[in-house]
Amino acid sequence: MKYCPPEYWIWLQNALGAGANVSEILAYFETPEELYLAGSNEWRLSGLFTEKRIAALKNSTPSQTAEIFKECKNSGYTIITPHSDLYPERLGNLPDMPLVIYGLGDCSVLKDRLSIGIVGTRNASDYGIKTAQKLSYALTKGGATIVSGGALGIDSEAHAGAMLAKGRTMAFLGCGLSYKYLMENAGLRKAITRYGALFSEYAPFVAPSKSSFPIRNRLISGASLGIIVIEAGVKSGSLITASRALDQGKDVFAVPGDIIRSSFDGANHLIKNGAKPVFKAEDVLSEYDYLYGEYINNEYLDLSLNEIEYVDYRKKKAPGSAQRKSVEEKTKPKPETVKQYKTPDDVSEDAIKVFKVLSGIPLHIDDIIRVTGMKMNTVLSALTELELEGAVEQVTGKKYKLI
Repeated sequence: MKYCPPEYWIWLQNALGAGANVSEILAYFETPEELYLAGSNEWRLSGLFTEKRIAALKNSTPSQTAEIFKECKNSGYTIITPHSDLYPERLGNLPDMPLVIYGLGDCSVLKDRLSIGIVGTRNASDYGIKTAQKLSYALTKGGATIVSGGALGIDSEAHAGAMLAKGRTMAFLGCGLSYKYLMENAGLRKAITRYGALFSEYAPFVAPSKSSFPIRNRLISGASLGIIVIEAGVKSGSLITASRALDQGKDVFAVPGDIIRSSFDGANHLIKNGAKPVFKAEDVLSEYDYLYGEYINNEYLDLSLNEIEYVDYRKKKAPGSAQRKSVEEKTKPKPETVKQYKTPDDVSEDAIKVFKVLSGIPLHIDDIIRVTGMKMNTVLSALTELELEGAVEQVTGKKYKLI
């Protein structure tokens, strides 16, 4: 494909909207720049555009993308177009390929070979939550990169499982990276950028809509070798992802669930209609041994989910637990006050040990290991647990502090 400056890719995606089928357009005009220079008369003669689309193409110009470039530069976003080395072949093969992908974090994760998608309901049961995290953990230990949508419920647990296993994960969002959506999951999204990246085909400040998530779902399946559905009702958006996966020639897996609960009807229906049931990581990764055997860690394939400890990183604060200060207390100056850090509830003993050696002053990881006397892997796992809890953050130079 002939090179095309990124502003033209952004212009075309903004004009047509995310998820548009562009295969015929690019076959005819080759690049968005050539399309733009051709002008409206040739657009009409091509027979590829309705009058509504022609109006949309005329109502915006590549020069109007300056604000997007500015926001991406200020926020550290990577702009990925089909000419970028980071652009994955899997997404480029889609007829509705994304023309622009905005990324935050280690965007090389887009090209990981052994990527597995995990999707499911936002209102997950205890069984679904634990299964998602444990299965994700096992798959990650087995060599997989976990792909999901960054939502609450199954998505969050899938990302968390990958991070707890010190693996790689990526989230495709249904809104712009700068849009303040689902702020209760902001901590998780920040953690994801350390273990992989956040991605969106929507410009930074674009708000989510009813249609943006179904459109986004094709990217979750498109970037993955296969999709695992965990706890999804018959009308769940996860089944849209599974359907898109089938359209894209991808494998569909499902975790068997309670036949009485309607929230499992979708996943059970998929199994009834040919999806492979999943009980452990081997059920998924064995399907790709002939293609990507070099990336698979066979030591973890037969690991039972019962052997994996679930980490409840998202604790709910007890109602009224926050201190209510009087007007006098709020206005009284306290120059000598030292911030008190509360030990998180229900975290592992290793996490508590690490928490106790930290303070508001950044401490290098080597010093944490030295003071605690714990092994590096144990310390890293404890730090991840504390980060997911929102108690600790990493600063520059491999240093950590309490927040």
